[in-house]
Amino acid sequence: MWSRLVDTTAPAERLAAFRICVGIFAVTYLTIRFPVFWGLPDKSPSAFEGVGPLGWRDEPLPALLVRSAILLALASGVGMILGFRHRLSGPLFATAVLVLTAYRSSWGQLLHFENLFTLHVLLLAVFPAADAWSLDARRTGGRRRDPTTYGLALQLACLCVVTTYVIAGLAKLRLGGSEWALGDTLRNHIAYSAVRLDLLGADGSPLAGPVVRNAWLLPPMAVMSLVVELAAPIALVGPRLRNIWVAAAWAMHVGIFALMLIGFPYPLFLVAFAPFFALERLVARAAPRFAVRDDVPSTEVPAVNGRAGARRPAGGSLP
Repeated sequence: MWSRLVDTTAPAERLAAFRICVGIFAVTYLTIRFPVFWGLPDKSPSAFEGVGPLGWRDEPLPALLVRSAILLALASGVGMILGFRHRLSGPLFATAVLVLTAYRSSWGQLLHFENLFTLHVLLLAVFPAADAWSLDARRTGGRRRDPTTYGLALQLACLCVVTTYVIAGLAKLRLGGSEWALGDTLRNHIAYSAVRLDLLGADGSPLAGPVVRNAWLLPPMAVMSLVVELAAPIALVGPRLRNIWVAAAWAMHVGIFALMLIGFPYPLFLVAFAPFFALERLVARAAPRFAVRDDVPSTEVPAVNGRAGARRPAGGSLP
């Protein structure tokens, strides 16, 4: 059943492209948010409540440990992007990111997109994501494994995406029930975000006021957000439904940003949806010298209009 839903094989280049995308995003995010993470040890200890892997702690971590983890994450993250000693840099980066994101969440503000890219980093750390387009591949001569290994990593990455959206939808139903879709919950969220920004001296979204005043617009928007989140598993069924769902999910995040100026950069920059697509083909079109190696196992494309089919890498059903 699972093999009918998503590709079970993929070339090493596809997983490598995903590694590079996630690595660049994570390192850039940590760099931009460096002051926030660096200043965590200065927060009041009374506000700390460990979550996730730090749920067992009642007190903040030592400042030296937190700040060392930040520097380690940046250094090992660059190593993961370059595919340098991935068997070491990957796990180091994943561990540091896990500790930092869980620690930041332990001070009360949960950023769900952080959870998703942390899961992706953890997956990339335990799979051979540097078998192509990496310094390791140049050093070892480009050794390849069974394509199902790379396919499994991407399948799990897709499953993480789908699961997080379904959980978000279920959480809305659990906390708000039908009121989320038919009541004033979304209207209150938009109004609260606008008022909060105004109190902080910042400009809110110019769309917030008109939308709040025209409340009839909100129920359809709320229903669509629920549909997008709860219907996320259709992205695993096939390319056409995947494209529709990804477009709808991205549009939902654009709408959230437009109405509340709340951005979720991981999906907004499309990195969250990267494992659903054959990224190596985009790279090959832009730079032919990075095309998939000819020695990767391939499957025959059926003949069209009497012409012999071309050969393509295994796991190539995704456009």
